[in-house]
Amino acid sequence: MWEESFDTEHEVGCKLDYSPVSWREYFDQMEDVSVGPADSRDVFRIYKAGNDGPLLVLLHGGGHSALSWAVFTTAIASRVTCRVLAMDLRGHGDTLVRQSDDFSTQTMSSDIANVIGACYGETPPPIVLIGHGVGGAIAVHTASNMLLPTTVGLVAIDVVEGSATEALHSIQNFLKGRPKSFKSMDHAIEWSVKSGQIRNLEAARVSMVGQIKRCEVEVASPVTDVVVESNEEFYDQKYVNDKENAASEVSLSEGKNNSEEQLMSVYMWRIDLSKSEKYWDGWFRGTSNLFLACNLPKLLLLAGIDRLDRDLTIGQMQGKFMMQVLPPCGHAVQENKPDKVAEAVASFLLRHKFAEARRETRSANSFTR
Repeated sequence: MWEESFDTEHEVGCKLDYSPVSWREYFDQMEDVSVGPADSRDVFRIYKAGNDGPLLVLLHGGGHSALSWAVFTTAIASRVTCRVLAMDLRGHGDTLVRQSDDFSTQTMSSDIANVIGACYGETPPPIVLIGHGVGGAIAVHTASNMLLPTTVGLVAIDVVEGSATEALHSIQNFLKGRPKSFKSMDHAIEWSVKSGQIRNLEAARVSMVGQIKRCEVEVASPVTDVVVESNEEFYDQKYVNDKENAASEVSLSEGKNNSEEQLMSVYMWRIDLSKSEKYWDGWFRGTSNLFLACNLPKLLLLAGIDRLDRDLTIGQMQGKFMMQVLPPCGHAVQENKPDKVAEAVASFLLRHKFAEARRETRSANSFTR
């Protein structure tokens, strides 16, 4: 999440379009799925695509949403016949749950099982769990506890216990170092690309919609604006609200303005990840051994070989799972390089005969490039 540089794929001098793009460009349908007792239901936002083949259950990383899989969904669907279900995890996106601050692995993995059960009953299609970051850890726990009996495969993307636990101390600094609010959705998308959080503009235009939301706020005085680019801060009135002062100067509106305040619309993060800190260690501790112990075909996709810890290195040498190291592309792997991730996942699905290649791609050499 805290990469130091990012790739630019656009020509200098071109005016880029930072406007948001609808989920409809990538998914077939969106649903709100209710689970739990009738008098106290949790409602999970899901996005679906495809009607045949295995069900790819896509679990996003911390702070992101199901929309982080949008561009990948189009890429994988063009390669193999499959179904996709991407869901907003609790506390994220448009999912609404009673205990939105409970991010334990037990609760979150149970959420996955409950949503799949609500959608497909007791006999869901063959499932391949695919998770990125925190979502990868939850996928591992879900598979390890055999909560979805029809699970046939497991894919973990850039989630390694060793490097994740070592980086935990940096997360608070990362969260404190980003803007607290934005003037518009377009500005949030622009910041995400220029800061390197998401290096792919197409992905950012659909994904950021799931990360921030519009809020009506009262400001006591004008705030200075700042944009962050390549880890350097420079003042510019166009971009985002001041990341240091916005939290103290802006409070959610609870009534009419007084004479010293003015009401304005800003875009703020949907989830305050800093409040989930007590769960961070539990997300990743023991994940490597759980991953290795899962009696399923497994694929580990990494954004760098330096992320591999000792247990996984030994397991990989013993042939316990497939592994592919992608070119340096930042933590948001499936957003930054959706085609590369889709190629690797398609190859995994075809090798284990979980899915069939799309007719138009069967003669291509897509999976060996």
